[in-house]
Amino acid sequence: MSSPTSPTPDPGSGATKNPTPRGSSRMRWAIVLTVLVVGGLLGFGGAALFGRSDPAQPSGDGALPGAAANSHVLDDAGREAPTLVEFLDFECEACGALHPVLKDVRTKYDGKINYVIRYFPLSGHANSVPAALAVEAAAQQGRTEDMANMLLESQQRWGERQEPMAGLFRSYAQQLGLDMAAYDAAVADQATVERIKQDFDEGVSMGVETTPTFFLDGEKLTLQRLSDLTDPIDKAIADRGADR
Repeated sequence: MSSPTSPTPDPGSGATKNPTPRGSSRMRWAIVLTVLVVGGLLGFGGAALFGRSDPAQPSGDGALPGAAANSHVLDDAGREAPTLVEFLDFECEACGALHPVLKDVRTKYDGKINYVIRYFPLSGHANSVPAALAVEAAAQQGRTEDMANMLLESQQRWGERQEPMAGLFRSYAQQLGLDMAAYDAAVADQATVERIKQDFDEGVSMGVETTPTFFLDGEKLTLQRLSDLTDPIDKAIADRGADR
């Protein structure tokens, strides 16, 4: 569902969340739905990336709902706030198309919800695992969102390619000013692969089959329109207000 090449990228580092016009969001949402339908027809084959997928349950240890204790929380509104978890594949076209819409949503609910990303690389994408490795290696240096943004915002340059794109992803790490020795070590470390596999296995146990898949407070959402995402968030926020 997406595309890789050229070691001369210039995407923005992107930790900003600038709103886009409402009409633009609706158009992007239509694109997302189209790609999701195609993705559903293609079916689920992510387990082939890691061999056998081990049964797993969402990790406890004080984790947010639908997350693990080591999950990457990009927006932290506190444990009392609703938690939106996205399982994504950085090479997934729907994830790339939804990225600007999610920026709008996150801006709208800034300070009101937790937003967590989890890895779910699909087997139909040759560079989905290398992309996830790049994000996890950046995460170890506190730059999770910056690397995630660079990959999603440059997806048309590298997605759906069959040749390895690890060199391009490394150039993104250089643009971010990461410690490259530490980055290279993290990418090569089997523990980093296992970290991604942990998310994947827990996603399978939670019923994830395609990307993006969202959970709100641990409950899987079915999205056919943007309001299928925002209405449950509004209700969760309102319910918490009523409980006070």
